[in-house]
Amino acid sequence: MMNPELEILLNPEKLLAVYAGGMFPMAPSQDSPEVYWFAPEERGILPLEAFHVSRNVCRWIRNHPHRIGVDEQFEAVMRACADRPDTWISGLIVEAYLRLHQVGHAHSVEVYVGSELVGGLYGVSLGAAFFGESMFKRAPEMDKVALHYCHRLLLQGGYRLWDTQYYTEHLGTLGAQEIPQDAYLQLLDAALRQQARFPRRLAVGLR
Repeated sequence: MMNPELEILLNPEKLLAVYAGGMFPMAPSQDSPEVYWFAPEERGILPLEAFHVSRNVCRWIRNHPHRIGVDEQFEAVMRACADRPDTWISGLIVEAYLRLHQVGHAHSVEVYVGSELVGGLYGVSLGAAFFGESMFKRAPEMDKVALHYCHRLLLQGGYRLWDTQYYTEHLGTLGAQEIPQDAYLQLLDAALRQQARFPRRLAVGLR
């Protein structure tokens, strides 16, 4: 019989219910058969109206040929995010989010230079909330470029809450804030009462 916690993880409907309740899963290591559930007392969010990137990132976006993809290489993005010495993205986590992706509730944003995937991120979509999970870069600043375009896509799709799980100094430079869990749950409840749709492509003029 499957461990009840893994049964929740690998069942998209049950996993989405966990997100709706303000929790999220992480594995203790890449090879671990276990999963832990978290509801931090202090929650990280990226207010859509406060998000910003540096002038250097904006200059790169203006001056360097590149292309943005949505959901083109979801699994590749996940595995790139997991490709680091310490990671909470285990094989079971990858399997769980691939299932969410298949039913339309997990999305990736990819940055390409030529045919090379140089950066990206993925997250979970539910109602008008987007739960950012992880990001990666294979060249300087490409994680921030992915965040820039994710922000544009979230605005375009009508999202109201951008969850980062935890606050970090890196995210703080982009406008992230840390709020108490009870305040987060109020924002989450409001976002879940609305509907948004993750765009398949960026609208013209939203670079």
